[in-house]
Amino acid sequence: MGTTDTLDWAKGEGLLPAVVQDADTLRVLMLGYMNEEALRVTRACGHVTFFSRSKQRLWTKGETSGHFLDLVDIQADCDNDTLLVLARPHGHTCHLQRPSCFAEAPAAVGVGAATAANGPSRGSPIAAMAAPTDIGFLGELDALIAQRHAQRPEGSYTTRLFEGGTRRIAQKVGEEGVETALAGVAQGDAELLGESADLLYHLTVLLRARGLSLADAVAVLRQRHAG
Repeated sequence: MGTTDTLDWAKGEGLLPAVVQDADTLRVLMLGYMNEEALRVTRACGHVTFFSRSKQRLWTKGETSGHFLDLVDIQADCDNDTLLVLARPHGHTCHLQRPSCFAEAPAAVGVGAATAANGPSRGSPIAAMAAPTDIGFLGELDALIAQRHAQRPEGSYTTRLFEGGTRRIAQKVGEEGVETALAGVAQGDAELLGESADLLYHLTVLLRARGLSLADAVAVLRQRHAG
């Protein structure tokens, strides 16, 4: 999004509704309101920030819980009076410990009819993320593993992996890779799928241990495909 001068701040008495969407799963996460300062702070710090109408102050999502929303992109609608914010959540967005404030909000399972027919506008991060997908749950898994990495809850297998160090996690990825390959040549479909799930999980943990995410790996794949 370019300048804020074209936004219709007057219509909402200085506030614009901001719909937040998961940049990886395309799940709608929440609705907040931004004034000009909240939009400026969001762009400057990279964490989605709103204007709280009840507290009458700026409020950065995650400032208390640590469940920040990392900004990916912001787009205005056709009337310039509503914002679409794409972000990557760190943990649950909802205070009820749900991924979304909308309990039944689905993750994307494909491209909408309009996008399929017309294609998204070129050069936009939203356009880059509009490729068909039926594996939106991987984004949720990535977010949960990021939360485990940050909070290290006691008794969690993921916590034990992180505390064992990157070398141990890499060893597990190697083991799961071998087991997946063996299942591919010597076992049934159910076994292959089970081993594949184990491999994806441990790979996601390894990426997080290195400060990376599944989205970073997907970006490399997309880059190769585009090239």
